[in-house]
Amino acid sequence: MPTLFVSFGTRPEAIKMAPVVLELHRREHFRVVTCLTGQHREMLDQVIQGFALPVDHDLDVMRAAQSLTHITTAVLSGLEPLLALEAPDMVLVHGDTTTTFATGLAAFYQQIPVAHVEAGLRTDTLYNPYPEEANRRLTDRLAEVLYAPTPAAREALLAEGAAPEGICVTGNTVIDALLATAASPAPAWEPRLAAALDRRGPKVLVTVHRRESWGVPMQAIARAIKSVCADHPQTTFLFPIHLNPVVRETFRGILGDVPGVVFAEPLPYDAFVHLMKAVDLVITDSGGIQEEAPTLGKPVLVMRDTTERPEGIAAGTARLVGTDTTAIHTALAELLTDRTAYEAMANAVNPYGDGRAAVRIADHLEHLFGLRPEPPVPFAPVG
Repeated sequence: MPTLFVSFGTRPEAIKMAPVVLELHRREHFRVVTCLTGQHREMLDQVIQGFALPVDHDLDVMRAAQSLTHITTAVLSGLEPLLALEAPDMVLVHGDTTTTFATGLAAFYQQIPVAHVEAGLRTDTLYNPYPEEANRRLTDRLAEVLYAPTPAAREALLAEGAAPEGICVTGNTVIDALLATAASPAPAWEPRLAAALDRRGPKVLVTVHRRESWGVPMQAIARAIKSVCADHPQTTFLFPIHLNPVVRETFRGILGDVPGVVFAEPLPYDAFVHLMKAVDLVITDSGGIQEEAPTLGKPVLVMRDTTERPEGIAAGTARLVGTDTTAIHTALAELLTDRTAYEAMANAVNPYGDGRAAVRIADHLEHLFGLRPEPPVPFAPVG
């Protein structure tokens, strides 16, 4: 029976790997070992509990003001004895975090094949997003199996010389998690969020946290929100604020006394999905939300200069607006006042998945280990 060692360390990784872990546990052909690195802690634990994910090992590497060097070295040293103990036939990693790269490197050092879920996303700008672009590129070079979420990701991998037989187009597993969660009952909202959702006027969901947004870009984003609140006082911004002190100090410092901004603590994933369903549009620097919001028919303004997810831009459900205060203000104001512009983006075209990515990954692994005669049919976006 093949042993699969699945490693992840952050909230986004856990959300996107949960469907894969649960699907693999449903199969009879694999022994599945799940390891948390604990690169995130509280926000990661929310997802583990929400999906009832089985956990076999927890490295608990998170430290206050942790550096990328600390995360990398702690994951490497923590995984070395675990990989020797579990002796897996393959290590599965996800995405672009420091946990992802460090796990891939730890597996490589012990000559264990690596499968990379969500491979092939590129901005082709090494430091944007930082360090995610480098993490993803390096992991793809270490991996023998590349689960590309879209045909465009597959083409990016082929252009870099990846072997075609090592690539499987699956769709993105975040759509699996999203569709299952969105079909569940909405939670009871905390009083501040409940009151905000009951207000008249448009509702905008805000998420900002990325490292490259810290400092001047984050301040510019906050000023844009403040100016929109002044010009469109009927608008409510709902802001589940990241736990990072840099994020909190910046946004609370600029927006703490703005009536149209309602802060909340980070929400469990199910509550966050239902909050996305309840708002009118989303502004974000997140990667995953660029994939999730279009599934729910919500326009997305991406407050970054580059994106490794161009499919949503091409489909018209997302728009890259950068971190300039005036540009963000202008784009928001257009969607808040021009119904035609809003409807053009809120068309629910989703190029990212159909809810069966985890099934394709499990089927592919069964085929790879000689347990299934045929490989899965690759994901192909509609339209």
